[in-house]
Amino acid sequence: MPRETLLLVGRDPVRPVAERHAERLRDAGIADRVVTATYEREPESELGEALADVRGERIYAVPLCFAHTYETLKAVPRALSRLAGEVRYCDPVGRSPAVTEAIRTRARAASDADALVLVAFGNSRDDHARRAATFHAGRLRGEFDEVRTAYLVQNPAVECARYTLEGDRAVACPLFVADCEATRNRIPEQLELHRGGIDYADPFGADDAVTDAISVAVERARANADISTPSPDLVADADPVATDGGGRD
Repeated sequence: MPRETLLLVGRDPVRPVAERHAERLRDAGIADRVVTATYEREPESELGEALADVRGERIYAVPLCFAHTYETLKAVPRALSRLAGEVRYCDPVGRSPAVTEAIRTRARAASDADALVLVAFGNSRDDHARRAATFHAGRLRGEFDEVRTAYLVQNPAVECARYTLEGDRAVACPLFVADCEATRNRIPEQLELHRGGIDYADPFGADDAVTDAISVAVERARANADISTPSPDLVADADPVATDGGGRD
C-alpha cells in the first residue's frame, strides 16, 4: 500500500475548523498523515511554504469551502500540482448529504422557527454555490414550513430575504465552513438582524457530520483508479492535478 496523506486546504479563517477535523481524522486513521494548509488571498504564492512539508506517495487534497470557486478550480490545483507524489483532488464537501445534517443541527440549535434562510456567498462567475444551496434547501423543505436561499453576490440577494418571508420568524444559516468577515458582519447587516424576527445560526463547518463528509470524499477519491480524471462533480473546466511523482513548476 502506498503511504497516504490527507491535506485539508482553505482560506485562513478555516484554520481552526480544519485542525479540528484533522484531529478527528487522525484518530480515525483515515490516512498515514493528516495535515492542513491555509492561505489569505493567493494560493499559488502563499501555499508554497505550507506545502513544502507535505509528503506522501498518494495525497488526497480536500478544499474546505462550501462550493467551487475560481480559486478551487484553478489557483489551488496549480499550487497542488507542485507536490511530489500522486495527487487526488476532491470536491468541496458543501454538497454532501452529511452537510445537510450539519445545517439542520445548527439551525435547530439557534432557533425553533419554522422558516429557514440559507445564505451562501454565491459566485458571479458560475452557479456552484447556487446548486449546492438548492440541494440542501430541497432536502430540508420537509422539516421547515418555508425554506429560502439567498446570496451575497448574486440573486436572490441577502438584503431581500427578510421581505420574501411569509412567516414572522425565521432562522438564517450561513453556508460557510467557518466564521469570517461575511458571517460576522456582511450577512447580519444585510439581514438587518437588529430588527428582530430572524435568528442567526453558526456556520456548519465544525460539525462532526462534516468530518464524515470529508471521509466520504477521500474514500471516493481512493476508489477512483483514474487519477487524471476529475471526479464526476468537478466541472469540465477544472484542471486535473494528478502529478507524475515529481511535481511540476
